[in-house]
Amino acid sequence: MGKVSAIIYIAVALLILFLISHSPKKHPNHSRHRRLKLRSSFSFSNPTHHEPVAFDPLVADIERRREDRQWEKQYLEHTHPEFVNDHAPGHESQPEWEDFMNAEDYLNDEDKFNVTNRLVMLFPKIDADPADGFVTENELTEWHLQQTAKEVLHRSMREMEVHDKSHDGFVSFAEYEPPSWVKNDNNSFGYDMGWWKEEHFNASDVNGDGLLNITEFNDFLHPSDSKSPKLLHWLCKEEVRERDTDRDGKVNFDEFFHGLFDLVRNYDEEDHNSSHLSHDSLESPARRLFSQLDKDGDRLLSEEELLPIIGKIHPSERYYAKQQADYIISQADSDKDGRLSLLEMIENPYVFYSAIFSEDEDDDDYEYHDEFR
Repeated sequence: MGKVSAIIYIAVALLILFLISHSPKKHPNHSRHRRLKLRSSFSFSNPTHHEPVAFDPLVADIERRREDRQWEKQYLEHTHPEFVNDHAPGHESQPEWEDFMNAEDYLNDEDKFNVTNRLVMLFPKIDADPADGFVTENELTEWHLQQTAKEVLHRSMREMEVHDKSHDGFVSFAEYEPPSWVKNDNNSFGYDMGWWKEEHFNASDVNGDGLLNITEFNDFLHPSDSKSPKLLHWLCKEEVRERDTDRDGKVNFDEFFHGLFDLVRNYDEEDHNSSHLSHDSLESPARRLFSQLDKDGDRLLSEEELLPIIGKIHPSERYYAKQQADYIISQADSDKDGRLSLLEMIENPYVFYSAIFSEDEDDDDYEYHDEFR
């Protein structure tokens, strides 16, 4: 049955490619000016800032290599400025990555990187649950989540190499140093809440051996994506510490309403327009939610009672992956059936490569910039 499905899929794909190649071009003048741009989402000043990864794993790999080069350069500048001025030992003898130097030209050479062919190849990998010839929102979300997981783990492994000074595959708290952007600015996100401190480290240490392996270190850097009950409880504890203005160890309704409720509401209602909603109209649903969370009825929320909404206060990568999937379907779903066919994907290629079309001062020059970056 699987072989038959594969043969049918290949036949349909070839037919679609044939029809496209022999059909009139809708925008012949603009299509040849569309240029895919490489991006680097790495930020040395705040590497925890969320940035989606590329839709295409091949593009993601090229960008990852580019980001690694930038990261190495900036890390050297921050840790060994004397090498930057005097040149690091062996620096001049290190070969340049040829593909990196010509990466954008490669991506925009249709003989080497044909977007239509890439989408045809990727389609069956995305259309996996079930493999029915259509890509759903859930399948797109899972696809983006898989690509993001690879990117996040890659960055965590790169960070671990820096902090694992004993090179034993583990990081102790003594080895770990908070990022420079945290140390230089105590008002940075999470610093006052205890992020990057020993309690955070210990909460990430699942087996309590005083060391973080790569999985624990990845969770340490990205606690909102962790499934560890210990770390999720720490997130709840830090939220209480952050919101508890009267220092009674719990969150009362006012503290909940003026701090946490908007975060939960924004998560649940992405498309809402809060500008016209009054304080009174929001208070009623806030009280309902507060009452649902307040299991012991003491009119206060404990760390444990915040657990059901901690994933909305600190959205995981799944939340952002779904946002990307929703955007892509809204742009490429021509027949508005809530799913994508291969033809719809091929007819809207630059939606999947997260690019938008803009016109420069010169009418003959066009450039594409990333939609999500």
